[in-house]
Amino acid sequence: MKTLRGLLLLALPLALSGCHTVLMSPSGDVALQQRNLIITSFVLMLLIVVPVIIATLVFAWRYRESNHKAHYDPEWDHSTIVELMIWSAPLLIIIALGAITWVSTHKLDPYRPLDRIAAGKAVPADTRPLDVDVVALDWKWLFIYPEQNLAVVNELAAPVDRPIRFHLTASTVMNSFFIPALAGQIYAMPGMQTTLQAVINKPGDYQGMSANYSGDGFSYMNFIFHGMSEDDFAKWVAQAKSHGGMLDQATYTTLEAPSEKDPVHYYGSVEPGLYRSIVNRCVHPGPDCMDMLRMPGPGGGGEASASTDSHAAMPMAHPQ
Repeated sequence: MKTLRGLLLLALPLALSGCHTVLMSPSGDVALQQRNLIITSFVLMLLIVVPVIIATLVFAWRYRESNHKAHYDPEWDHSTIVELMIWSAPLLIIIALGAITWVSTHKLDPYRPLDRIAAGKAVPADTRPLDVDVVALDWKWLFIYPEQNLAVVNELAAPVDRPIRFHLTASTVMNSFFIPALAGQIYAMPGMQTTLQAVINKPGDYQGMSANYSGDGFSYMNFIFHGMSEDDFAKWVAQAKSHGGMLDQATYTTLEAPSEKDPVHYYGSVEPGLYRSIVNRCVHPGPDCMDMLRMPGPGGGGEASASTDSHAAMPMAHPQ
């Protein structure tokens, strides 16, 4: 039995050696700042936890029943020094954690445009973020590149060191968009739009996933995110567009039907305003349509207004 226990203990490090702790070694600056926040908070909490554990062991040993040399004072009931230690140390830790939480909550707000692409490297003034419209379908991901007039199912790509601005929504149920190496997760909800600002700093292929259970095919809602140079990204766009095909409302209606293990698929062009129609639930005209821009009279701007910013009329969801 002891031999088996020893072999199991020896096998544990070998088994854990295959684990890839992507959260602790991210390749995107936003995820890196979030990693540093986790480490800082963990260390601050250890400043209380470790001394308490050590003190517990020391007290248990020193005041054990068999140690007759330990001072015993049955009338003791108060110590100002002990009270100060018990209350001041946790209070200082809470204040520090509160300050860090306050600053990081605003600094890492997913809606806040990036002010840097890496530590000590500010975003160049003339840099324009890469816009990507994300739609969580059952059970696959649709990525629309409005600037490139391109749509892709279950594959995502972006240039290294260029800010990415994701706009996210869902077709039927709430889902969660998560690329651990890039940035934290953010929810995608039907009839609403959330935003995530991010940047990738190293070329490579990274795992993307859904982090919120959404039905039978949830386990297969995975995709690959490619971080690449500007030249390689341009080649990827050209190759994707060469597949042809247009993503219009009729095609989207077929695409949004529940399906599992969908292969990567490219659409060389996208019908103008399709993403807005998806967010406002107007792909299928009906009572659920919330596209106020197309409504004449008060509260709507008619067709003239509909040709303006494609994201102007979308309901916004508060970041979770």
